[in-house]
Amino acid sequence: MLMNRLETMAVNSPPRRALQRYVETPILRRLGGRAAGAHALEIGCGSGYGSKLILDQFGAASLDAIDLDPAMVERARRRLHRYGDRSRVEQGSVTDLVTVAGSTEPVYDAVFDFAIIHHIDDWRAALHEVWRVLKPGGRLYFVEVTATALARPSYRRLFDHPEHDRFSAGEFLAGLNSAGLDVAERWTTIVGGDYLLGVAHR
Repeated sequence: MLMNRLETMAVNSPPRRALQRYVETPILRRLGGRAAGAHALEIGCGSGYGSKLILDQFGAASLDAIDLDPAMVERARRRLHRYGDRSRVEQGSVTDLVTVAGSTEPVYDAVFDFAIIHHIDDWRAALHEVWRVLKPGGRLYFVEVTATALARPSYRRLFDHPEHDRFSAGEFLAGLNSAGLDVAERWTTIVGGDYLLGVAHR
């Protein structure tokens, strides 16, 4: 599901970028380490700010990135232009990663989800698709928004999200395990029941 205008503005704002750079990225690196030399994928890349962090802060050697919104794809391509053939941005869906992966076989060492899976109606299918494209031993780095947060008045009034089958932190972790992605308490951080950060291993 595409973000509405207000959420698009919010995720591209300086406060959101600061949160991603100075809070989320250090937590994910502490939980899962860097991804030095990895062939990585970012799902729901938006304007490409997270993609830049994956290359610069996590140390990925190369990055594929996808987004449903063609306007965001163009913004991300402009942002990542200086990385040359180390980055590739395509329009695509998280529930069908064959096109961006270029193969039905596992190809990625790391996949990054900076709060996109809660936008997907069939989020369980998305997790299975992430499992499919990850190499054995590969990692999913995730930041997610739970049903608790989405039920708050600010989220309900300002942003658009799927209305059914929203997940709690526990349900998301269970979904990861059901998809074949191993996640343990030491690899996760839950913030007030609203936000979940962690790393799952294939």
